[in-house]
Amino acid sequence: MEILQIVGIGLIAAVLSITLKQEKPEMALFIGIAAGALILLLLIGEIRDIVVFIQRISVQANVDFMYLSTIFKVIGIAYIAEFGSQICKDAGENAIASKIELGGKLIILVLTIPILTALMEVITDILP
Repeated sequence: MEILQIVGIGLIAAVLSITLKQEKPEMALFIGIAAGALILLLLIGEIRDIVVFIQRISVQANVDFMYLSTIFKVIGIAYIAEFGSQICKDAGENAIASKIELGGKLIILVLTIPILTALMEVITDILP
């Protein structure tokens, strides 16, 4: 079961990080980053399955690929920003973590402008 691998990696990394934090805090941070990257690699198959499922549903619902592409980008940016933010928080850099989160939110807003514009056009067409 993949969840057992993920939890195992997390627990091992946490114990190693706590052990090394006293003497080599930079190594503890690298262990956290490596564990996060390894967990993401374990989840690539699951992510692929989700993408394939959403693509299949969008084809059946006749959804424009532009919307689907934007949704995938938004989800990716959100996860990457969260990952980077958590790494910075682990390193004790809360201010930098906040800036990463803000950057992710702004990029998401810019990406969704075409969808918002299309939505506004639909609404104005419906209203008299």
